[in-house]
Amino acid sequence: MAIVRWDPFNDLFGIKRDLDRFLGRWDDNEEANMSLWRPAVDIFETKDNMVLRAELPGMKKEDVKINLENNVLSLRGERRFDSEVKRENYQRIERAYGTFCRSFTLPTNVDKNRIEATYRDGVLEVTLPKSEEARPKQIEIKAK
Repeated sequence: MAIVRWDPFNDLFGIKRDLDRFLGRWDDNEEANMSLWRPAVDIFETKDNMVLRAELPGMKKEDVKINLENNVLSLRGERRFDSEVKRENYQRIERAYGTFCRSFTLPTNVDKNRIEATYRDGVLEVTLPKSEEARPKQIEIKAK
């Protein structure tokens, strides 16, 4: 009997190969893709605000709800499949459809009473004003 050196990474590569094969088959499944939609979100900070921008192409503002509860901002909505064209007439469906929910914990320096949201060209922008205490202040130096 020959002595064979055991390499644990060979087993891991086999598992990865099997997982890639599984996900590759799953990725081609239209039904699975239609329920895996999460809109892309950018969050950035300016001197006076934090701004959240979410891409919601093809949606109406009535299809999106924004909720603030316990310092968590939630975006919920649903992008519906175009019912004017029959499913059997499609050659390929790559865009995702269905409901989504994205939640973000707000920093404590946000003034919750002045939050505003606008929707234009498929982009939702939520402006989260910083409270007065959180804004940088210039302190005057007095001479004695």
